[in-house]
Amino acid sequence: MTKKVAILVDGNFFIRQHFAYFKKTYETTTPKEIAKCIQTHCLKHIKKGEEELYRVFYYDCKPLDKKVHYPISNTALDLSKTPICIFKTQFYKELVSTPCFALRLGSLNEKDSYWKLRDRKKYADLIKGKISHKDLSDEDFVYYAKQKGVDMKIGIDIASLALKKLVDKIVLISGDSDFVPAAKLARVEGLHFVLDPMNMGQYIKEDLREHIDWLTTTLPKRQS
Repeated sequence: MTKKVAILVDGNFFIRQHFAYFKKTYETTTPKEIAKCIQTHCLKHIKKGEEELYRVFYYDCKPLDKKVHYPISNTALDLSKTPICIFKTQFYKELVSTPCFALRLGSLNEKDSYWKLRDRKKYADLIKGKISHKDLSDEDFVYYAKQKGVDMKIGIDIASLALKKLVDKIVLISGDSDFVPAAKLARVEGLHFVLDPMNMGQYIKEDLREHIDWLTTTLPKRQS
């Protein structure tokens, strides 16, 4: 009998890592291409003849669609018309039409949203007084809002999959977030737990490393 595998994908983490690894942006790829890349990446975790996919759970937050003003010029910006918002709206449609994919959406905290500098060096130079606000332009800033509910949804789904004995193995594609209690529960319930950090050089905290069975990624090796 083949073993069932559930794959849980931290969407914001996956997109960020994928773009950095393959040197892509929202402007240089399409929603359909990214949806296909996610499917391919996930299916590589399934051992042919031994395992079968139960479902891929994809977690993300809908982009903000309100109007804000740039910090330097005070020009209005409609976030619903930005490349990210347009991309994600179509991207979600691609995902939900993919077999065995489930979309889990959290939200972005509008009350804790703000403009921040893209470049950490410029931020450091600003703090040190090496540059002033007069040296900055709108292009130096990005509008940021913290995710709400994503980690909680991932934790709940891991617990549900484990306690209901729906699968034999869970693959979590995420960074070093606080999933220790969920990973521990899954293993206590007899499941194998795999963490795919999409970067084998990434440091994984000892308390999380203790409660995973395998640390691996299906990203292709870089050409030397």
